[in-house]
Formats: sequence, C-alpha cells, structure tokens
Amino acid sequence: MIGKQIRLERIRDRETGRTIIVPMDHGVTVGPIKGLIDMGHAVDSVANGGANAVIGHAGLPLYGHRHHGRDIGLILHLSASTSLNPDPNNKVLVNSVERAIKMGADGVSIHVNIGADDEANMLRDFGHVSEQCMEWGMPLLAMMYARGGKIKKETDVEVVKLAARVGAELGADIVKCNYTGDPDSFAKVVEGCPAPVIIAGGEKMETDRDVLEMVYWSLQAGGKGVSIGRNIFQHSNPFRIVKAMSALVFGNCKVDEAMKILNEE
Repeated sequence: MIGKQIRLERIRDRETGRTIIVPMDHGVTVGPIKGLIDMGHAVDSVANGGANAVIGHAGLPLYGHRHHGRDIGLILHLSASTSLNPDPNNKVLVNSVERAIKMGADGVSIHVNIGADDEANMLRDFGHVSEQCMEWGMPLLAMMYARGGKIKKETDVEVVKLAARVGAELGADIVKCNYTGDPDSFAKVVEGCPAPVIIAGGEKMETDRDVLEMVYWSLQAGGKGVSIGRNIFQHSNPFRIVKAMSALVFGNCKVDEAMKILNEE
C-alpha cells in the first residue's frame, strides 16, 4: 500500500496526521452558490491559507490546477445528487477511482447517508469503491451522515458513532462526520472509530468564534482535523479563516490566538 501512503501525505500533514480539507462539491447539489462562482479564486484562497486539499467533482481540476503558489491536494468526489431530486439523500456514483487516477487526484471521496431509504445501495457502492481504492492505492475519504426517517437529530452521538464506525469498517482511510456539539460526546465517536475522524462544517454558522471553537474542541476530543465548506469559502476572507484554523489544527493554538490571526490586518 505504498501508493496509498504517498498520496495520503499529499492530503494531510505527515507529522501530525491532521488535515484541513475544503469541500467544493456543492455546485452539483445546489448550483453556483456564493463563494464558488469563481472556482479558481476559491481554490487559490484556501491553498494560500494553508489547506491540505480540496474536494470537487470532475470539473474542479479545470479551475483548481495551480501553476503557482502553494500546492494543494485534490480529492475527486464520486457521489452526487441534486437539491431538486425527490430524495436528495439518495447519493449515486458519478465517477470512478480509475478516472481519479487519470485526473491526477490524490484521493477520492464518497457520501453515504446512514438511515436513508437507499442506504443499502450506498453501502454497496461504498464497498465497491473501497475495493478499488485498495487495488489502486488510492486514499478514500468517507462522508458519513445519519439522515433518514429514523433519524431525529443528525448530531446525536449514538447515530454519529454508528455512521463513523460504518465508514471505518468498510475501509475508509479518513472518516468525515458531524460534530456532536461537545468534546465529551465527540470523544466517544473518535474512540469507537478505528479510522481518523474529521468534522464537517455544516450550515453557515453565526460567528467566526463559533466555527473556531467547534474546530478546537473537536481536536481536544481526538479529532484529526476538518472538512469544512461553507464556513470557509463563504467567509468574507477565506484565506484568513483557513489560516486561523491552521493555527488550531497544526499549531495547537487556543481559540483566542486563532481569533487574533483571523483579525490581523
């Protein structure tokens, strides 16, 4: 698995195993939203701020391939559905590991909604992708969410624990899941997941401090970083918010120190 280890070092810090990943796959789900109109500028901003990788669909390399500045990893997203779908929770495969290799990607990601009506099909696809990632030495990031009729609260520790564990059991190298709201409960998610766990950002939060505190406490609970979209690319200064997160994730700074970095001239 030498190839997988080499590629993993392109999307996470080799010393700490931590990572800052910025998903930019939202264009397929909800269209050209704020922050993702100019994709080249969006990628430049987070790369220069210190992000390890971006996630996007097949079109992202057209905007994200950089001939200058700091390098950044590319994770090709394999799953899709749109907000107009009668069942947006039903994610289907729209790409492959082989195509990711041809495109020069450093990893692939899939999205699975545990508890959704089509969970069985998504799990089957997960197993197929995981097998291909093992065959080709491609890192696999699994976005694991609890969504469906039986799910009363997507951040409940019991359903997040299950979703994260499924991701690890089926072969993900990195598991992305919701933060459960406090470090004590999130520590239980991390404890029960053999793979490194990173947190999703969710909807746009009210304040920068809210975002940075969530990042900080997830790290204290044993998390290995973040995969945050809207709270980065829709920020008034994506470069600065990523730089502040980098201080937390890689510099072990406190939230007040990160806020100072965010507010520097």
